[in-house]
Amino acid sequence: MTATAVEAPEAQPAAAVEKPLSWKMPLLLGSVGILSFIFFGLMTPGGGATTTFVLSRSGDLFTIPAFDVPSQPVAIALTLAATALAALSAWGVRNRRQFGVWLPSTVGLLVVLAVLVWAGAGKTATSIQITGLLIGTVVLAVPLVFGSLAGMLCERSGIINIAIEGQLLAGAFLAALVGGAVASATGSDAVGAYAGLIAAPLAGALVGAALTLFAVKYWVNQIVVGVVLNVLVVGLTNFFFGTLMKNNPELNRAIGLPDLPIPLLSKIPVLGPVLFDQNILVYSMYVIVAVLNVMLFRSRWGLRMRAVGEHPKAADTVGIKVNRTRVRNTILGGAVAGFGGAFFTVASGLAFNKEMTGGKGYIALAAMILGRWSPKGALAAALLFGFADSLREQFGIIGTAIPSQFLAMLPYLATIFAVAGLVGHVRPPAAEGIPYKK
Repeated sequence: MTATAVEAPEAQPAAAVEKPLSWKMPLLLGSVGILSFIFFGLMTPGGGATTTFVLSRSGDLFTIPAFDVPSQPVAIALTLAATALAALSAWGVRNRRQFGVWLPSTVGLLVVLAVLVWAGAGKTATSIQITGLLIGTVVLAVPLVFGSLAGMLCERSGIINIAIEGQLLAGAFLAALVGGAVASATGSDAVGAYAGLIAAPLAGALVGAALTLFAVKYWVNQIVVGVVLNVLVVGLTNFFFGTLMKNNPELNRAIGLPDLPIPLLSKIPVLGPVLFDQNILVYSMYVIVAVLNVMLFRSRWGLRMRAVGEHPKAADTVGIKVNRTRVRNTILGGAVAGFGGAFFTVASGLAFNKEMTGGKGYIALAAMILGRWSPKGALAAALLFGFADSLREQFGIIGTAIPSQFLAMLPYLATIFAVAGLVGHVRPPAAEGIPYKK
């Protein structure tokens, strides 16, 4: 008897598991669009009121004439366009289409323009200074960029750095102290300012070294250590400010770094003053972001750092010194944050004052998360928060109906909304905050 071969039925491909629809972005954009239409569209003064925008400054290579726009029609058009893009985002989610980051960015830009039109409506004596607004954006983003880069260097290695605030404050203090001492000794404020800029990273590196001591050697909870270091730096700087600087005013002088305009480029309208007429700290920011972006993703050093932050045991098996890598990168991150701390004193021409960083370290931490632990992402996020801060200053100059207390909240509100609505689902380095015990 011959056995009849029975063919097994072909295996059916498993049905693709579709990701659940996420309506968070359309809801956020829709809420922003509708609220902006109500408050900054319909409530913008009409009756022929106009808003004046000024782009050029005196001394530019050529002049772009100032222009007026009819306030209410333009504000309504901008907010309706933002609401339409929010509807497009909802359509994309419904049909599983992705539009990329350009869509929320465009909505944000349209709403900001509508807010500017509303703020300047009918104010014939004042105008919206676009160049000044952008200069403020870049300058106010400087400590946030350095702070977020410091956090990225630490967390990519597996160390949570909550101590960015303390590192910025320590850098600001030492920059002012050394800068004032050198300026008094040499009689040159410029020499003192550069000396303070060189000294600032040392203070940040010292705070970073303290963080690694407790996090790597003693395996203390890194979040707790970071918070304690912030409080410690506040106490130490307040103590030395009261006992040393107040009794010796020459050690806390208002000295500033000189601007270094790049010939010809600094005369280009709008972009020239914003990008090419800055001091050496701002130019250093451009260089450090570019170098770290290349080194992190295109060098062996960056590969090892990312391996230590993602899978330290696997990194150890191929000969990478996990804890040594963490210590070095955390101290380097502290030095970068300390360098950014010099912004508050010698780079801004201000004397040191108690707790003058004002929570910028925590905003830098949010910028790092929003930037998804990458240098260029951190730069973009820091510019977003710097713009919110610059917008607050612009509103104060123009004079708006918004209470001053709300204006002071604006950078922090932007931080909360950005992290809550724009980050989405991001994954930090897998071994972040976990001590490596060989």
